[in-house]
Amino acid sequence: MADNYLLKLYHKTLRYPFGRQLFSAMFARKAPYFRSIKPLITELQPNFCELRFNKRKAVENHIGTVHAIALCNGLEMAMGALAEVTIPKHLRWIPKGMTVNYTAKADSDIRITAETPAAAWQPGDLAVHVKGYRADGTVVIEGTITIYISAKPNKD
Repeated sequence: MADNYLLKLYHKTLRYPFGRQLFSAMFARKAPYFRSIKPLITELQPNFCELRFNKRKAVENHIGTVHAIALCNGLEMAMGALAEVTIPKHLRWIPKGMTVNYTAKADSDIRITAETPAAAWQPGDLAVHVKGYRADGTVVIEGTITIYISAKPNKD
């Protein structure tokens, strides 16, 4: 995966001051709603992504906890980054569905992870396991984002 464009960019930006912030801002531009949570990708490698975002007024709901859509934005961003750095060059992916369970109040800053088994990247459906944690390590959201993987069409 050393020749993956996104992984190269990630490692290149890490050499700069505030490199993680720079990379995270650049990747968040892929989908404007990612920027709403002001994410920071803290770890990115094939089959794993971790990001964090702060609990602040803009992502709170009416009871003062991080709202469901902000959590789902984090899950989807982590999944997307993982998919882009992991998928073999001859394949492509698209999200197909998302199932989540809210397991505790999200009343602090949030850490999100996305993970897949290394051998899972074959044509068909792939379940990407996603979780969100509050500062004390309690899981506040967990679920699966199903992506559909297919071969890239031949360019004639």
